[in-house]
Amino acid sequence: MKSKPSTTRLSADQVAQVDAVARRLGCSTGEVIRRAVDQYLIGQKLISDSELRLRRVCEYGQLALDAILQENHPEFRDPILLEVDKRMERFHGAR
Repeated sequence: MKSKPSTTRLSADQVAQVDAVARRLGCSTGEVIRRAVDQYLIGQKLISDSELRLRRVCEYGQLALDAILQENHPEFRDPILLEVDKRMERFHGAR
């Protein structure tokens, strides 16, 4: 992939750390920074994928529980939903 020049401001401590890693690895400071950016971006994708999986699991659980309540205990559904609304406001703020 073709590279594009970029300018980034780093603190003196960050520069010292990048320089130390570059010396240890025997590569340029630019290479260390490129590797760090690559690792960060990979990490962000993993977090994003994990969050998506968690949301799917939550939605599935909610739908399954709602179906069970509607079929077997419809009298509990509305009181549970009211309690959910109260807890949402209490723990997550008014929406």
